[in-house]
Amino acid sequence: MEKTVRTRFAPSPTGFIHIGNLRTCLYAYLFAKQRNGTLILRIEDTDQERIVPGAVELIYSTLEKAGIVHDEGPDKDGGYGPYVQSERKAIYMEYAKKLIELGGAYYCFCTKERLESLTDENGVRTYDKHCLGLSKEEIEENLKNGVPFVIRQNIPKEGTGTYHDMIYGDISVDYSELEDNVLIKSDGMPTYNFANVVDDHLMKITHVIRGVEYLSSTPKYNLIYDAFGWERPEYMHLPPIMKDASHKLSKRYGDANFDDFVRKGFLTEAIVNYIALLGWCPKDNSEKMTMQELIEKFDTAGISKSGSIFDEAKMRWLNQQYIKELPFEKFMEYARPYFDQSIAKDKYDYEKLGKILCTRIEIFSEIPQKIAFLDEYGPFDTSLFEHAKSKTTAPLAKEILEKILPVYEEIGEWTNDNLFACSEAFAAANGYKKQQVFWAVRVAVAGRDVTPGGATELMDILGKNETLKRIKYALTLF
Repeated sequence: MEKTVRTRFAPSPTGFIHIGNLRTCLYAYLFAKQRNGTLILRIEDTDQERIVPGAVELIYSTLEKAGIVHDEGPDKDGGYGPYVQSERKAIYMEYAKKLIELGGAYYCFCTKERLESLTDENGVRTYDKHCLGLSKEEIEENLKNGVPFVIRQNIPKEGTGTYHDMIYGDISVDYSELEDNVLIKSDGMPTYNFANVVDDHLMKITHVIRGVEYLSSTPKYNLIYDAFGWERPEYMHLPPIMKDASHKLSKRYGDANFDDFVRKGFLTEAIVNYIALLGWCPKDNSEKMTMQELIEKFDTAGISKSGSIFDEAKMRWLNQQYIKELPFEKFMEYARPYFDQSIAKDKYDYEKLGKILCTRIEIFSEIPQKIAFLDEYGPFDTSLFEHAKSKTTAPLAKEILEKILPVYEEIGEWTNDNLFACSEAFAAANGYKKQQVFWAVRVAVAGRDVTPGGATELMDILGKNETLKRIKYALTLF
């Protein structure tokens, strides 16, 4: 009988969710859901000094926004809890002591001073197995006297650790390259090196999906599995996400924060869609995919062994495709806060602004800059009227504005359609190209040469009085 797939996402509550962490979670989710499996959320908070207040809540909110629904976790007990490592402290100590009995670990009573003395001229410190040679009596005496200790893993001095990775194939590491890392710290808390193995076994994790940085250290985790006689999980190590050709995205330096992208005005669906493509490509080369499509198409054969560069411009393009497909009411729901912070509230018709912008922005945070002309209008250089493509010059623009001003003054029904038709008729009657008329008017009413909409769309939003006022002002600049 085939066992149920169980994957896990085990973040540390040390701040925001980095894009790399979220991709790991996403792949674990896609892999499990495609196989009708289970995703477990586990909070790895054993490093108490690095915990950031509110970080656990941030983990929950990020997964919710991303549409990743875990099946078990601190808030969904599936019978394998607690799902918070700091609440499992006694479990780790119990298993660490068993591992000592099995010869896979040992007590270490070395002082800080002795450990520092092991540092070589290059600043590298490697533990020398000193306490492995202590007699049973010496250990018992130290424990009886309350001498501070840690528990270290006993890595063989010789031999090779080999395992199969689902992405990178067979991996072999000489044990001589591995150190006797601490498994239980002096405060009784476990390190990642031990807690994740114990938890993965007890929670019946079948597939461990994590970053490529753990590729070479996995043999030491396998030694723990083997010492206990536990079945090893299957491993899937993911290629790095790169900032550029030679630098990884780094949480430490604030790179690629999921919440920052949300605040920038990216849609969460677009962010998730894009990060799915960082290191993976579906067989049909699809780019825009719903979560359900990602679940159906995800396959390990499409995962690259090499790192992928995070391209924000590409994510902006993908985000625009999502924005264009939003129902208008939904677009306005996202856009309204940006309108409120950008312009005088209730002075302009938000609906008309939305209809101009809904196909013209890549991210919502572009809105303030795109509509700044509504409330920021003042002196500008008449060189803006120069437009090579339509052969518009500043003198020609002045001529057009002088002639069209009285025409606009006579218009009664001030709508985009009426203004457009009137402007087209004016161009034909006076021997101008349509583009010349629209360019001259657009620069005059916006005070800039880049706007989110055409001349008559802007005039419709500004209203008759403000439009005429601006054209008259523009004429004073020549």
